[in-house]
Amino acid sequence: MEFAVIHTGGKQYSVSKGDVITIEKIIGEYKEGDSIVFDKVMLWDNGSETTIGTPYIPKASVKATLIEIGRLAKVEVVKYKQKSRYYKKNGHRQPFFKVKIESLK
Repeated sequence: MEFAVIHTGGKQYSVSKGDVITIEKIIGEYKEGDSIVFDKVMLWDNGSETTIGTPYIPKASVKATLIEIGRLAKVEVVKYKQKSRYYKKNGHRQPFFKVKIESLK
């Protein structure tokens, strides 16, 4: 089974054709249905031979289609100091892209 390890958003993902993964938001103007090319391929394996990059494999790419743009559930951060009347509450919703892997080259 053919798979690759790609680097995006400061993280590494092991992907194969047909996989649906959730990645960090990519800077730029994207809309659902757009095609995304990941050129930072760190490892590629087709079942019979394995290629390892140093750190990336030149001329290797993974093509994907953007399925969904969204934001995760809210994470609340509370800072509290007793006796000093200090209370601070913040919320954060992390944006994400959900992509489907179309091909590995």
